[in-house]
Amino acid sequence: MPEKLSIIVPCYNEEAAIPLFYQAVQQIQPQLEQIELEYWFINDGSQDQTLTELRKLNQLDPQHVHYASFSRNFGKEAGLFCGLQQATGDLVVVMDVDLQDPPELLPQMLQLIRSGKYDCVGTRRTNRKNEPPIRSFFAKLFYRLINRISDTPIIDGARDFRMMNRQMINAILSMQEYNRFSKGIFSWVGFRTTYLEYPNVERQAGQTSWNFWSLFKYSIDGIVAFSEIPLDISAIVGLFSCIGSGIAIIWIIFRALVYGDPTAGWPSLVCFILFVGGIQLFCLGIVGKYIGKIFLEVKHRPIYLIQEKK
Repeated sequence: MPEKLSIIVPCYNEEAAIPLFYQAVQQIQPQLEQIELEYWFINDGSQDQTLTELRKLNQLDPQHVHYASFSRNFGKEAGLFCGLQQATGDLVVVMDVDLQDPPELLPQMLQLIRSGKYDCVGTRRTNRKNEPPIRSFFAKLFYRLINRISDTPIIDGARDFRMMNRQMINAILSMQEYNRFSKGIFSWVGFRTTYLEYPNVERQAGQTSWNFWSLFKYSIDGIVAFSEIPLDISAIVGLFSCIGSGIAIIWIIFRALVYGDPTAGWPSLVCFILFVGGIQLFCLGIVGKYIGKIFLEVKHRPIYLIQEKK
């Protein structure tokens, strides 16, 4: 009996890319020996005709093509989690629908998994060709930063595109947290993992929904989810601010007693007060970010809501 490979494909406003993706993977299928494909397209509240395209694919191949459509946009992380929950395959692969994850790598990934040496075969880009320089700079800065402050290593350039066995999928599904950062979760659960490298590939259709601000917020979520160092930094900054203020007060008193010179300079005093107030607000902002994440977790709201599924 052939193994089943479930392909998880989150979609948001990807009506143009869906038919191209399906055709590209189907062309690779003959190279996947003894494999039955199962597609799970997750429509993340798209505003275009994405759902219509998914319905067409389901009617064309109802045995293998399935979809789940959210009641609204819940984000890519919710789409990934939903796909992993719906997948029934012995092996599961996560892919982007824009073909920036080359389907040509699937046979090699399958071969490495079947060798028994690995539980997961991931991918990473070797360059960021045709990507805006400012985005590339901050992406590299993010990976350098998070690997310094987190105990969970995250590979620079690693994609969500990876093939995993059922044991690893079950481990990921056991993590029911609301605030999800899949790159960190994939690494945190462990298991034997290797990476295939490939140059950056441009999207084949449509436009990306990721802009600089959304990527920045996503990176902050990753740092908060897998590091407590920002809280330590805020505590250290507060401590040094307190010590510095204490030293300054002692010096002012000493100068007044010895030289009889009262402290002057209202502008400098105002600047000092604003500086300390800014530090306090910054530290409160860090603490508030963590409290906000706790607030979302303790409400136990569902990660996503499905409006239609086939």
